[in-house]
Amino acid sequence: MEAIRKGGREISDQVLIQKVKGGNDHAFRLLVEKYRNDLFRTIYAVLRDQKEAEDAAQEVFLKIYTSLPQYEDQGFKTWITRIAVNHAIDVKRKRDRRQEDTLEKVEYDFQESQSESVEAEIINKERRTLVRKKLNELPANYRNVIYDFYIAEKSYQQMAEEQNVGIKTIETKLYRARLWMKKHWKEDDFS
Repeated sequence: MEAIRKGGREISDQVLIQKVKGGNDHAFRLLVEKYRNDLFRTIYAVLRDQKEAEDAAQEVFLKIYTSLPQYEDQGFKTWITRIAVNHAIDVKRKRDRRQEDTLEKVEYDFQESQSESVEAEIINKERRTLVRKKLNELPANYRNVIYDFYIAEKSYQQMAEEQNVGIKTIETKLYRARLWMKKHWKEDDFS
């Protein structure tokens, strides 16, 4: 029978339990003091997290306190250890479930954004294909200047140097190409 030393004499768990059942909270504090470290180590072994183990230990002592009236002298340390282990396992399951839920949400959000980006990529690809097709409809003298300026993003200066002409000539070609496009294409052609 386990006991606590108090003022030179030992008080057994059974005596403390009877006092707690009789409403003596100080007796329960003595039990908490006696088993606090053992229960914390047991709980920590399951949870592997200091803060969670501390919180769970407090919850376990509350469970022990409220369950003490049903305790029937079946080995107190074994009984409270069983309560601690079961509670720690419950806490761990809830934590793991929360982590799984969070992971599933992140995966779902990732897949959602992936499918949106795939969809956007398909639309952009279709649009590029349509623009290339439309570019081929342009007269050759306009096609090159439109391609260089809008697709290749070249400056007037670069285009002038490559074509061996003045910048004014490039500006005029672009102006005429835009007029041709306005006259021959509708905005609906690109949607």
